[in-house]
Amino acid sequence: MRRVANQMLNAVLDEGRLLSDLTGRKGPLGRLDAPDRARAQRLVTETLRNLDPLDALLDQFVARTPPLPVLNVLRIAAYELCVGEAAHGVVNAAVTEVAAMPRHNRAKGMVNAVLRKVSEAGPTAWADRAPSQLPDWLRGPLVMAWGEAAIAGCEAAHAKGAALDLTLRDPAEAEALAAQTGGTVLPTGSIRVDGAVQVTALPGFDRGAWWVQDAAAALPARILDPKQGEKVLDLCAAPGGKTLQLAASGADVTALDISDARMQRVRDNLERTGLTARVETGDALEFAEDGWDAILLDAPCSATGTIRRHPDLPHAKDGSEFGALIDLQTQMIDHAIRLLKPGGRLVFCTCSLLPDEGEVQIEEALERHPGLTTDRSGLDRPGIDPAWITEEGGLRLRPDYWPEAGGMDGFYIAVLQKPA
Repeated sequence: MRRVANQMLNAVLDEGRLLSDLTGRKGPLGRLDAPDRARAQRLVTETLRNLDPLDALLDQFVARTPPLPVLNVLRIAAYELCVGEAAHGVVNAAVTEVAAMPRHNRAKGMVNAVLRKVSEAGPTAWADRAPSQLPDWLRGPLVMAWGEAAIAGCEAAHAKGAALDLTLRDPAEAEALAAQTGGTVLPTGSIRVDGAVQVTALPGFDRGAWWVQDAAAALPARILDPKQGEKVLDLCAAPGGKTLQLAASGADVTALDISDARMQRVRDNLERTGLTARVETGDALEFAEDGWDAILLDAPCSATGTIRRHPDLPHAKDGSEFGALIDLQTQMIDHAIRLLKPGGRLVFCTCSLLPDEGEVQIEEALERHPGLTTDRSGLDRPGIDPAWITEEGGLRLRPDYWPEAGGMDGFYIAVLQKPA
């Protein structure tokens, strides 16, 4: 199990791969049973989430930085020791793993000595650790956009990880389901459940009373505020949380995404919840059906707002692909506007912290399309702080918001109104 965790950590930090690409049946986790699979994934996720404090701890006892495969063994083992795993088993497993590396097996003595010291000093140092900072390639632009204090707050939220958020099919059940699941009702109406839980065992799962969706990700569909019988298109719909919200409103919903495998999850959740939507697979830019009352476009983006849940992202990426994503978002906005009927509305959103994927996109769309306006009326909703509303009329969400409740994903949301 630890060897698989090390393989995954190497894949992220050395090969630039995302953990989501490593969790399928053919990936390293596929060789493990369910409990070991969950444990290996937790070890990798928490090691990535705490990379800076782990490296600071190891630096006290390592004279020279070892090769990455050895360093990653040390990092994972140090995390285990810091959170209270038995030192004997952790140290022996790490030494055995390094001893089996043909190119690096001479480092086994160093690994043994370092981890013995970590087992003594680690738990105390862990209690006082500072959050990991974002890599410079991402931190610099974000500090420029939001300021040092805000990004430090985001990093603190990233270090804590993310709880499980649930969106309800019937909002009237919020208090009852919160009591049944041991969760709390958030200001925007989502239920937050802390701690490790088995999703399928939670009350209400079998009858489709809710689905998993970050509280921030639940806001675009609420802001769209679909009406009974309206013709609504969910563009780039997978994994489908917003489709379910739109369908629960009574709107006539079509969900479109390019990935049929991901759309199968949407079909499965529609069946579980008893909700109805037309499900289509295809390229959003080639979809030609027009006359929509409303469109929700959750555009492909950098996903920099989801680092609480995906701490591998800033290490697996370097920002080089973001320009192409921004161009794609621009094309999708223009295409979606063409598909709207006169007077129709478009909700554009991205799970990004970068203004170029949010505020700037809307400012430029308003310049490209005479008569297009932003509609702020949907932003006046429970739980939305007016201070989150931006100059051009969108909504900026960040992980450092709601610190006492556990934060939220970073998101940008705006409603564009097509002229009648």
